[in-house]
Amino acid sequence: MKHSILILLVTLLIGSAGESQAKNKLKFREGGTYKIVQFTDTHFDQKSGKSDAVLLLMNEVLDLEKPDLVIFTGDAVTQKPSAEGWKKLTEPLVSRQIPWAAAFGNHDDEYDLTRKEIRTVIQNIPYNLNQVGPKKVPGFCNYLLPLQSSGSPKVAALLYCMDSNAYTPIKGVGSYGWFLRPQIDWYVETSQKQTRLNGGTPLPALAFFHIPLPEYTEAFEKGDISPIGRKDEKVCSPVINTGLFAAMLEQGDVMATFTGHDHVNNYISSLHGLGLIYGQFSGGTNTYGDQTGARIIEMKEGERSFKTWIRYKGGEKVHEAAFPFKKAENPK
Repeated sequence: MKHSILILLVTLLIGSAGESQAKNKLKFREGGTYKIVQFTDTHFDQKSGKSDAVLLLMNEVLDLEKPDLVIFTGDAVTQKPSAEGWKKLTEPLVSRQIPWAAAFGNHDDEYDLTRKEIRTVIQNIPYNLNQVGPKKVPGFCNYLLPLQSSGSPKVAALLYCMDSNAYTPIKGVGSYGWFLRPQIDWYVETSQKQTRLNGGTPLPALAFFHIPLPEYTEAFEKGDISPIGRKDEKVCSPVINTGLFAAMLEQGDVMATFTGHDHVNNYISSLHGLGLIYGQFSGGTNTYGDQTGARIIEMKEGERSFKTWIRYKGGEKVHEAAFPFKKAENPK
């Protein structure tokens, strides 16, 4: 019994130390840039050799890009034991002391752990930044990551991570879940607070979650720009639109959203000036998807701008674009 308690205390201390170190690194670099790597839909199975390709890809991308932060946007570990899977999946980050965060997908909690239990597990892995979030807000990964200025503790940009939920809460109404009203209220209240603290000017922000919004389809078909990248399957968004996109337009802070879910879509689109962007499928051969890689985002301090591109397995850099997007910008 004493041995078990000691192990638990050591685990908690390691996790706490890792988180503390990670939080200290959420600052723009001295040159005013901040680089994020988005891995999505890794579908990691630590017992299968098919998932070795995921770790090889992660190591390759991390060595090439040397990011300040890594964000997983759902369907990360999709076999039990989930706890062991998360520890194995994040080894490339822990060994490099890279801060990381996660938003959950529709498959993450289908095995041996609930969303709440997964959150507890990953919070005890070094360098994780996930937060508990408000108790009255549905979901288990609704939280804000502020980025400090390169030269001071002043907040210069915001990263929202949100739980897009899993499946429809109303029988017979589509397949996938949607953002619930308390989640949207939380976003609005958080955004307004940060704007007040910034003297009334919205801070540049990005948002990360798993399931694409319904507006992703409209943006591809008749958005602000010719889409950049691939659309090789239908956008699998919820059939109910609860208004998160409209709320983001009204608040004026979020420049773009970054999602996953649809393995063979990786396009960049824009609607009413707000970027709607897919990550790049990062999984192994135990699920569908013919090309693996990661999306890279580089923010610039003091500007409502960012650059983004995809790094395919093997190192090829494709689909480069810069926000604000220009109508003529299409590398095809």
